[in-house]
Amino acid sequence: MRPIVQRVAAVHDLSGFGRVSLTMIIPILSTMGVQVCPLPTAVLSTHTGGFETYKFIDLTDHLEEYIKHWSRLNIEFDCIYTGFLGSPRQIDIMSGFINYFNKKDQLVVIDPVLGDNGELYKSIDMCMVDEMKKFIGMASIITPNFTEAAYLLGRACTKTINEDDIKEWLILLSEMGPKTVIVTGVPDSASDKDTYVISYNKEDGRFWKVKCSYIPAYFPGTGDGFTSVVVGSLLKGDSLPMALDRAAQFILSAIRASYGYQYPQRNGVLLEKVLGNLNLPVVTSTCEIF
Repeated sequence: MRPIVQRVAAVHDLSGFGRVSLTMIIPILSTMGVQVCPLPTAVLSTHTGGFETYKFIDLTDHLEEYIKHWSRLNIEFDCIYTGFLGSPRQIDIMSGFINYFNKKDQLVVIDPVLGDNGELYKSIDMCMVDEMKKFIGMASIITPNFTEAAYLLGRACTKTINEDDIKEWLILLSEMGPKTVIVTGVPDSASDKDTYVISYNKEDGRFWKVKCSYIPAYFPGTGDGFTSVVVGSLLKGDSLPMALDRAAQFILSAIRASYGYQYPQRNGVLLEKVLGNLNLPVVTSTCEIF
């Protein structure tokens, strides 16, 4: 029987404190009217950014039985959405998961979490990069940041990039499998502060861009929030530029609302202050053809 509301399988880690991964994804998609079925790859006491110590529980050995139970229940998903995967084995398990639960017109979104600010995360090595290059071939949409896009292509992560080069990057990434590529944190060649979100849809050959104004703050989890809004927006029937507009405006509002308060930025944006914005009409004013 078709679900009453659309359903997303969210394959991410779960941090008990700090608004990242599943603690961002579940409230955002739920507010947008989507049922979230979490498939946690690990459980942490806090996320890993900005905390000196944390408790980490690897759930790799439990994933296959978890998935088998879902298969026995004949659960169907309108979207499968993966984020941080901690090992080649987890990538292999998730490849099988996507193959098994595949259905017509299903959205498969892979956020290839590998690194940021020009470097790989401490838990990621080049073996994981190579495995991720193969894994993204299963996606409808990928959402790497600029650093991750560079590593996936084996390119240098420069401080600036011109229009022709970033377009070439997106085309090359799409040739690895996904129909749509969305790259966040692309440097603005005219400014050392502002960045862009740039996307490419190989089915119509169009590029879109959204400018992201600089705010002197770093809140973890905003990438998870951005991709989650894109997922929810597309499931609601929005076009790609509408989804980019909605996601960029929401994350910018969350950062601005949070920056006005004095509290540790490692705690993440004050999501609770802005969740209601997701129910407002999208203002298609920031996304433009590129």
